[in-house]
Amino acid sequence: MTMQQERTQAVAATVDRVKSILAGRDLDRASLARVLDALKALAARPGIWNAADFPGPEDGVRQARYLIREDADRTYALYLNVMKRGNRTPVHNHTTWACIAAVEGAESNYLYERRDDRSRAGRAEVVETGKVVVRPGAGVALMPDDIHAVEIEDDDEIRHLHMYGRALETLTERLAFDLATGNCKVMDIGVKTRRC
Repeated sequence: MTMQQERTQAVAATVDRVKSILAGRDLDRASLARVLDALKALAARPGIWNAADFPGPEDGVRQARYLIREDADRTYALYLNVMKRGNRTPVHNHTTWACIAAVEGAESNYLYERRDDRSRAGRAEVVETGKVVVRPGAGVALMPDDIHAVEIEDDDEIRHLHMYGRALETLTERLAFDLATGNCKVMDIGVKTRRC
């Protein structure tokens, strides 16, 4: 079996497992924790996420994002992110569930909570509530309204799997929050996704 065949088979089995976990039940933190466990098992196979098949970002760029798989209706979307030290995302939500598991390297996830009543468009009161370091064997699961920011602080380059209930490219309502000004706005996709 080739590396690509092994990866395709492992990804399909993981997505089937995730679908069976979520089938016929309301999304909650317990079910999402089981989804994260399935994703961590897939991430624990670093050989299938190698740099030969998924090169890091070019010089002067801090992130390369690869779409590994999504369903025809753009749900159950799996990405591999290869990020360099210094990469930091804005504080944001997703509007769909998300799980992140490490293949290699550490990714700091800063967690936030929205505390305003959402009555003023373009304004939000968001406060930091914690930090989770995603490294091999550890991950983070986020509900649709959870808010976080990601930063690569220690490793030169990391490889992490990110799985979403809907493809990133369809998330037209997710928000980026500016903590300094209290403003929020629709977040753009960021780097262009590379398709496998």
